[in-house]
Amino acid sequence: MKKTPVMLQLAFILFCIMAVPTAILTWYSGAQILRNSEAAIGESALTGLNANRRLNESALGNLAQDTARLAATNIFDRIRSFETYDEINSNYNNVSLALSVTKELLNLNRRVDGVYSSYFYLNDSDYVFSTDNSITTLERYESIEWITEALEGRRGISGVWVPRKLETGVNVVSYVYPLNRLSSTTRGIIVVNMRESQIGKYLHATEVGDSNYLLLDSGGKVISFNDQSLLLSDGLKLPFLQEILNQESSEGYTFRELDSNRMVYAWSRSALSGWWNVSWSSMDELMMKSRDMQGNIILLTGAIILLGTLLAIFLATWLSRPLRQLVRTIRSKSDLGVVNKNELAFLDMAFKRMQEEEESLFQLLQEREQDTRSLAVHRLLRGEIPPRITEAFPEACYRVVVVSIDQYRRYVGNTNVETRSYHRYLLNAKYESCFPEGILARSVYHNDGCIVIVLNFTPEERGEKGVLIHQALEKIRDESLELLEHSVTIGVSDLADAPEMVALRLFEAMEVIKRRMINGAGSIMYWHDEEEISRKYLDSESSERRILNFLDAGNLGGIFKELQIIRSEISSEDNISYDNIMFIYYQLMGATIKHLRENHIGTGRMIMGRGNVYSILAALDTLDELEEYLHDFFCEIVQSLDRSTSETNHGERIIHYLKEHYREEIVFEDMAKEIGISYSYMRKIVYEQTGNSMIDFVNQLRIEKAKELLLDTELTIKQIAAEVGYYNVQSFNRFFRKYEGMPPSSYKSAKSKSS
Repeated sequence: MKKTPVMLQLAFILFCIMAVPTAILTWYSGAQILRNSEAAIGESALTGLNANRRLNESALGNLAQDTARLAATNIFDRIRSFETYDEINSNYNNVSLALSVTKELLNLNRRVDGVYSSYFYLNDSDYVFSTDNSITTLERYESIEWITEALEGRRGISGVWVPRKLETGVNVVSYVYPLNRLSSTTRGIIVVNMRESQIGKYLHATEVGDSNYLLLDSGGKVISFNDQSLLLSDGLKLPFLQEILNQESSEGYTFRELDSNRMVYAWSRSALSGWWNVSWSSMDELMMKSRDMQGNIILLTGAIILLGTLLAIFLATWLSRPLRQLVRTIRSKSDLGVVNKNELAFLDMAFKRMQEEEESLFQLLQEREQDTRSLAVHRLLRGEIPPRITEAFPEACYRVVVVSIDQYRRYVGNTNVETRSYHRYLLNAKYESCFPEGILARSVYHNDGCIVIVLNFTPEERGEKGVLIHQALEKIRDESLELLEHSVTIGVSDLADAPEMVALRLFEAMEVIKRRMINGAGSIMYWHDEEEISRKYLDSESSERRILNFLDAGNLGGIFKELQIIRSEISSEDNISYDNIMFIYYQLMGATIKHLRENHIGTGRMIMGRGNVYSILAALDTLDELEEYLHDFFCEIVQSLDRSTSETNHGERIIHYLKEHYREEIVFEDMAKEIGISYSYMRKIVYEQTGNSMIDFVNQLRIEKAKELLLDTELTIKQIAAEVGYYNVQSFNRFFRKYEGMPPSSYKSAKSKSS
């Protein structure tokens, strides 16, 4: 094939493309002729009808599942407290929460084709969230009174499908799904309107000829039909439908005479919804097409082969012309040494050669584009001497500056990764441009919010440049604050006369940054060797003992006073080291934890829940932050100790409240507010004292009362359900069976016999 000209190859391929469909068509026509008997046509009609029914059921089922999944999220809990339209529009936060509901409804619409609109109605509110009118009042939206009738007789927690016509004149099938207690604490209804036209598309998905497809509900009402005027009417009045659908079989086909035409009727009933799918077609038309098909296909086959041959030759010549011209051009300009090959083989060799050259060029560009300057700085900071260092740092004197972002943990929490990368890019560019002429600055990002600037200048100018460097550092501090909205602390090392000393100067600058603990954030500090020699050591053992005594007494004021004394002692020492400061606070933290454990007080919830306290202390920058953190730390401990004594009292109040109000519709969040504790804390107390969730405990109270009423009164099941607080009999039966293993009627009968 590599020696055959491209034009002949294309002609052969195109001829095969024409001939293969022709052969398939001929085979298909013969098969169709054999199948066109009455039984085969009936089976085909029923198969197509079932396929359309399953397609429709699948689409409606997916929509129902998506609606249920949406109801199970907490998106509606956020707007549960908004009872009026004016409440939603009262502030921006409420509007944002409401728009998030509308957005979820729009997402629900997009998941299934053909959804016309959807809306959510919060019980007892005066507004709806809709995809066609956004958030609007009930007065300005279509009436929702039909929902009550639609939900009558609903079983379980699933929704119901209701065919209806909107006020806009659009025929839809509405899926009505009330939110239930198992999935959400919010009470409301989701309504999704599927276009009747979309259901019609599903029903006509495998339509052949002029077939008619009809969808009826279990009562015979027309849900979808070609004739739009018959929608929502009684479909059983159509010819033969009453007779066909009264048969015992849920699916099948039959033949009937209608207006002198022999018709094939197929029907199938959905096991899920009880809806009837019916189709009918003309047998005469189907058989006529089959008879005509055989003769037409023979003629069509011959015509296609003849035309295909001519078209293949023409297309092959036309399509291969640019390729042949390209090959001639390449051969005239370069000698690739390819002979006895066709055009495709020649171009394959040429493109491989070009690809190899392109890869070599790309590799070379990558090596050239590497940022040699940043690489040299990083290697210099690690103590390595990069090659050609004089190109990056031509002068003999060095000074290392470290710019550290204050409260770095807070900065990371307030920004995302992309923003931080953008800040680093801008800061590196700004820092290098802040220094005056004669001072070469190279800036790189180091780690943990630190940017290192290596300054390089001549020995003769090092004294004169001191003031200019300080002015540049002040500019860096101000511009960093403006960009980051966080202050920065700047540490400056001593001078270095050789590149080998730069790594040591980096260590000095990082050590200077630690003075931020005493000097405060936003400082510019310089390294002084004499300070390291005159360091003093400070101990706070006496303050620790007093703090532990105050902790036993629950005296927060005394603890705070001792923390201020420790802070004052540290601040009064000019040359105290950073390590000494952290040792004091580490020792205080360790003594507190040890004291709590020695007194058999659990530290898991009050201390370990805060994370690694020692890592948190190490990440704090100043004495102010340390003191603030320890204030919160000891407050939480004292409050936790107080909370354990009051937990028993809360439990008694909660159990008493539930026993008094179990017949009512209890909103647990409001109940928690009335008692004066959080909802999550209330759930924890109930579980610890009863071993059950709050919902299970309330249902148990209701079932116990229902058992008494079943045995001691003559009330009906419905009256007893209402008496113990159930909205409907179905819910009462379900929960009674869950806790007693039998329905209420069986329980009453069993107890009556035993007595």
